[in-house]
Amino acid sequence: MDYSNRHIHSEMDDESQESMDACGDSSPYVPPHLPPMPGRERLQIQKSSVCSRAYFVVVMVFFHVYIINIIGLLFYVHYNNSPADIVSADGDTSASSSGVDSRLSPSDPPQQDPELDVRQSFSLPRIEGIRVGHVQRVSLKPDRIQEMKTLSLKPLLFEIPGFLSEEECGVVVQLAQLKGLMESQATVPPGDQEEELQPLLSLSPEETFSLLDLDQDGLLQRQEVREGEILSHSRSRDGTWLSPENLRQILTGQEASPAGVLTLEEFRRVCDGMSQHPLQQRGGTRRSQPKRKSRHTWLYQGPGSHHILHALRNRVTHLARLPSPLVELSEPLQVIRYEQGGFSHAHHDSSPSHPETTCSHTRLAGNTSAHTEISCRYITVLLYLNSVEGGGETTFPVADNRTYEEEALVQGGVDLTDTQQSCNRGNLRVKPTAGTALLWYNHLSDGKGWMGELDEYSLHGDCPVTRGVKWVANSWVNVDPDHQRQARYQRLVTHRQEGEPGREERETPLPHSNHHQDL
Repeated sequence: MDYSNRHIHSEMDDESQESMDACGDSSPYVPPHLPPMPGRERLQIQKSSVCSRAYFVVVMVFFHVYIINIIGLLFYVHYNNSPADIVSADGDTSASSSGVDSRLSPSDPPQQDPELDVRQSFSLPRIEGIRVGHVQRVSLKPDRIQEMKTLSLKPLLFEIPGFLSEEECGVVVQLAQLKGLMESQATVPPGDQEEELQPLLSLSPEETFSLLDLDQDGLLQRQEVREGEILSHSRSRDGTWLSPENLRQILTGQEASPAGVLTLEEFRRVCDGMSQHPLQQRGGTRRSQPKRKSRHTWLYQGPGSHHILHALRNRVTHLARLPSPLVELSEPLQVIRYEQGGFSHAHHDSSPSHPETTCSHTRLAGNTSAHTEISCRYITVLLYLNSVEGGGETTFPVADNRTYEEEALVQGGVDLTDTQQSCNRGNLRVKPTAGTALLWYNHLSDGKGWMGELDEYSLHGDCPVTRGVKWVANSWVNVDPDHQRQARYQRLVTHRQEGEPGREERETPLPHSNHHQDL
């Protein structure tokens, strides 16, 4: 019996040593004093498998904790980099771009330090389009969720049905009528036909050829024409010295040349043709070529304006997810009426930026002279104020094209920018529906959180109205590509407003029962 007990204890000591070796535990093991149990067989237990299961549980716990931390970090970055939570545009504004969840009334916009660099104060976030047809849910009105649909990625274009109510549309139209509309028909006057058609302006063909021939090899190549048009920007009133039509004719002449280039003599012949085409009629009489046919007015949206106009501006601010100072210091609301036959040819709302140009809204802060003023509109929000009976679609001729080339705007002898002739050939057309809003970006991002180059795909126009009338409103957000100049402009305006006597009294909202007073 003594031998049997010693044998059992010896086996248990061996198994305990194996268990400690498998688990990696160097602490001494004290075997339990168990009485001998004759007649029973010992149960063989695999100690190593028990430790493996424990090790697996520990690893899985740490893995899940790691995954949870990663997800938490992603949420933290997402919500701290977003400019604001989307809330009711008619009520409170939410977290600013710094991530602080503050609730302010429309009369108390988020305060920005005007002395800070504009890039330190705020950036220019962009709405993600994801893909064409993607629908996002946004809240722009109290207790109401709306859908925002991506219509195109080039340009980045969204459609928001129900952005305005029927009552709001009617009030904006009524305010515009009370203010009075002016003729906005833009034409090429007969006396200015030569300037519009000639690419030379006050230069001779030889001088123009020399300017375009960048490598001075006596041959004009396609890339030289494109680069020369950019470098010589702002030579005329509209910011270009080679109009799109002139540029297309020069490029067409290059394609017709067997060598694909133009000599000086061939360039002279192209210039001679520009003085007669396309605005000269068969009888030799020049005619005016209208670019748009409509009537428009401007409605102030600042302090003291009609509460609906003020609410629309706040709604645009939250839809675009931009800091309120940018929107508040932008252009007033433009309201346009297109009667039957009214239209506008395809155009860009904004302009490309060059060293010799300055934005119209920041010209006072430019500290320079002899600059050509251009429109700098980062975002366009187009509001449909009524449903059109026939025609009047908004067309984007080159939306989502794989590439953009000026000469591609002419297809089969038809100019895609001429909405009177080729509106149905545009890549994307949006039918006007009362209360619907379109938002698109006129500029790309510079990759650093600010406004970059002009998005050429934002080319758009208005098809002719065939029945009824068409009412629309444009809300533009003006941004200077030069962030330092934008900062100086905001400081200048802020200081002026602070120095105006009696400003607080004038900012007291006026009663809205009288539309004339609100205007």
